[in-house]
Amino acid sequence: QVQLVESGGGLVQAGESLRLSCAASGSIVSMHNMGWYRQAPGKQRELVATITSIGGDTNYADSVKGRFIISRDSAKSTVHLQMNSLKFEDTAIYYCTLRNYGLRDRNTYWGQGTQVTVSS
Repeated sequence: QVQLVESGGGLVQAGESLRLSCAASGSIVSMHNMGWYRQAPGKQRELVATITSIGGDTNYADSVKGRFIISRDSAKSTVHLQMNSLKFEDTAIYYCTLRNYGLRDRNTYWGQGTQVTVSS
């Protein structure tokens, strides 16, 4: 099992920045991805950004490219999401994820979510 604990959500004004963090613990295999998804009221959950454990390759949703930056601290099994130039439409619950690519564990684990609210 893997446990994920998010922090850093809150209320900001449009144009401001916010940094989310997620600390992972438990049975983390060497090959895994970590990332962030979000879900706004009345909408489906969507991918925001991911980063690989090997190579640190990143992937972003088109809606956040150029504004959000995902990074990781491998030694601490922590991933961060720096969100700049926030827009009203970024308002959502943000979920941290970790997907293992082990022989016996190929599961995706989710955090409890953290609320990000952007006022216009």
